[in-house]
Amino acid sequence: MKLKKLLNKKAPDFYLESEDGMVSLKDFRGKKIILYFYPKDATPGCTIEANDFTALLKEFKKENCVVVGVSKDSVLSHEKFRKKEELEIILLSDEDHSMQEAYFVWQKKKFMGKEYMGTSRTTFLINEGGKVIKVWENVVSKGHAKEVLREVKGLN
Repeated sequence: MKLKKLLNKKAPDFYLESEDGMVSLKDFRGKKIILYFYPKDATPGCTIEANDFTALLKEFKKENCVVVGVSKDSVLSHEKFRKKEELEIILLSDEDHSMQEAYFVWQKKKFMGKEYMGTSRTTFLINEGGKVIKVWENVVSKGHAKEVLREVKGLN
């Protein structure tokens, strides 16, 4: 699959908006990045995943990690989602899904016999030098943040 093409390669750069302003890959140089893509704010699986990453954020920070979520939702949607759930992670708006295409997570999906394009729930671990060192595909929300934290701790 195309996702594997990114493994051990420089992560594609991005420049997207968060509620605190524009964010790029370069902003995180010198830190590990947990970059996770999710389909939609305030839906059950996405809420579980965002809350779990927020609950473990102090542990990730101890490992020199920043957690960044990306979806096609607007900045306003992210702002509402963060406030409602008291999320402390960074959420980026990729409304034109250009970043999702660069990371190969904008994919054909099926639901009730209909095909459509959408976000494949995927997480990337990017090292301090900007290289993709791990990819989780077809992520199941529950327990995923703990799995990612175990991987990050295993690097040290």
